[in-house]
Amino acid sequence: MCAMDDIERRMAYAIDNTIVVRPPQQSLATFGTTTVRYYLVSEPVYADLDAGGPLDEAVVREGVVRAQKPQVVTPYYMLRHEGFGENARRFLELLMQRHGPHAPALLYSYKNESMETSIVSGDPQAVAARIASRLDDDRKPLEAVIRGVGEMWDVSLMKFIFDLTSSSIRDNVAEMHSRGMLEADGGVPRDVRVRVEHLLELARRGEAQPADVHKEMLRWGLFDEYQDRFLDLFRRR
Repeated sequence: MCAMDDIERRMAYAIDNTIVVRPPQQSLATFGTTTVRYYLVSEPVYADLDAGGPLDEAVVREGVVRAQKPQVVTPYYMLRHEGFGENARRFLELLMQRHGPHAPALLYSYKNESMETSIVSGDPQAVAARIASRLDDDRKPLEAVIRGVGEMWDVSLMKFIFDLTSSSIRDNVAEMHSRGMLEADGGVPRDVRVRVEHLLELARRGEAQPADVHKEMLRWGLFDEYQDRFLDLFRRR
């Protein structure tokens, strides 16, 4: 129990001490994938072990976060996903009671990749400022600089992703709403039907598995509506 308390304390410290020195200059795209390159600058994990005082070094982790197109979901849809524990299911049922089973929300998916790590001279604050200045000069709209905590750098990265999502969701919802994508059609948001149509087309071209299309239709209760088109996938083969 003490070990878990210590981990939670260190995670809280990392969250409180993560600073986005230079955020991306654009919000996450509403209708496409957004690729954000980040530079996460922190002190070396061995800095506290140095008896001679603070080290004039910084660790720079450079990577790419890909944010997929936000997906419209509802409590009903999420409840039909596998892998949720009992508490999560109760929470979703509570959302259904309060807002209705088809109240739309956005689901963001991310992938972190291509990470490189280097040690450079200079204290972390100065290094982060130097990288941010270079990106400003180069006018890089989708590159970010994060001042994180060394031993909990991945928590710092997740804090950055959370803040990026929070700053983008208002614009994403407004743009979807302006195009009518959040309006319900037979209890299903219009964006969902666009997504199912797209999956069917991908499967027809052999770029998606019919089983994945089938599962998505079942989760939304749309199989009967698209049954003939789904079966056509097998007649064409």
